[in-house]
Amino acid sequence: MRIEYNRDTCIGIYQCVDEWEKFEKDMDAGKAELVGAEEEDGVFVLEVPEGEEFDAEMAARVCPVDAITLYDDDGEQMVP
Repeated sequence: MRIEYNRDTCIGIYQCVDEWEKFEKDMDAGKAELVGAEEEDGVFVLEVPEGEEFDAEMAARVCPVDAITLYDDDGEQMVP
C-alpha cells in the first residue's frame, strides 16, 4: 500500500495528524508533514508499513481537501 500527500493542497486542518502518527504538524508552514516520505514531482510518497494500513486509510479519508491519496498494492486508487 502506498500513500501520496500533496502538501501544496493541504490547508492545515491537521485531521490526518489525529489519525496516523506518520503525519505531524508543521506549525511554521501551517501544513502537515508526512514523516519519512520521499518527494516525487512535488508529491510526498510513502510505502505504508505493515499493520498501519487502517490508520493510513483513515488519515486519507478525513482530509477535507483530498490532499492525501491512498493506493493498494496493485496501484489502484482506494481513497479518495
